[in-house]
Amino acid sequence: MRRRTPPPPSPLPQREGVDPVRVRLPGEGHWATVGEHLAERYGAARAEAVDAMFAAGRVVGADGRAVPADTAYVPGMFVWFHRDLPAEEPVPFPLEIVYRDEHIVVADKPHFLATTPRGSHVTETALARLRRELGLPALGAAHRLDRLTAGLVLFTVRPEERGAYQTLFRDRLVRKVYEAVAPYDPGLALPVTVRSRIVKERGTLTAREVPGEPNAVSRVEPAGHRADDGLARYRLTPQTGQTHQLRVHMAALGVPILGDPLYPEVTASGPAGDFRRPLQLLARELEFTDPVTGAEHRLRSGRTLAAWSSYDTWGGGRGVGQ
Repeated sequence: MRRRTPPPPSPLPQREGVDPVRVRLPGEGHWATVGEHLAERYGAARAEAVDAMFAAGRVVGADGRAVPADTAYVPGMFVWFHRDLPAEEPVPFPLEIVYRDEHIVVADKPHFLATTPRGSHVTETALARLRRELGLPALGAAHRLDRLTAGLVLFTVRPEERGAYQTLFRDRLVRKVYEAVAPYDPGLALPVTVRSRIVKERGTLTAREVPGEPNAVSRVEPAGHRADDGLARYRLTPQTGQTHQLRVHMAALGVPILGDPLYPEVTASGPAGDFRRPLQLLARELEFTDPVTGAEHRLRSGRTLAAWSSYDTWGGGRGVGQ
């Protein structure tokens, strides 16, 4: 098997902890110039922005020099540019460090903060924040946690070691335990292991269960309930990692997680800056054997779920629920 040649290093520095976009021109195509390819790649909606980047000399080659729009198309050529950073509402909650050594950083992410830059969440992400705050521009995420979910996320310090940690998650060698607050149902027999087939199509907000061989397995255990407000706390242990798996399974059991805007039904999202009623789901524990050092890690989030600790304030003002 031929080993793929790694791309050349970026000639552009990070901006606000965000890497420049790297584009490799396809090996086959009908484009005469670099400008034609990028215009088609990013579509009519972004044509003006692409033209502006070329006009300002913001599209560069491996040597750091500006690439004019009329540069002849060369298959396999790399170009880089910085995207225009969107205006983002700052997520006003701290990103705590639970563990750090020369190989990894484990952070305790708040609700509403995305793990990595994507879509409209770019600088207000855990990865960009940590790169800036820790002075670690090469920091990378070994896995992802939903933006609305709080809790533990593992990042790698050295790019050459990232694959080893990503493999832990791919091969299900990390024991993950979540905590959730949801309605109490005295008729629900717990503990229970939920098995189903979950699919999520690109471009859709929600995942769904369909007939077929199960690809999603979750263990749901009771962790206490209260008679006064009808709420319960649940301990959730996923054995697989399908998108929104725990949220789908809890809704299917008839006890959807509090604050969930997607399950069992999609509800209107609040305006930017509305940090009330955070999803009551927390990645509480991570346990794994370090693939580089051999150390045994048993890490625990220090966060609390607001609907359980103080239901009256959950959903109140800005900043409640962290």
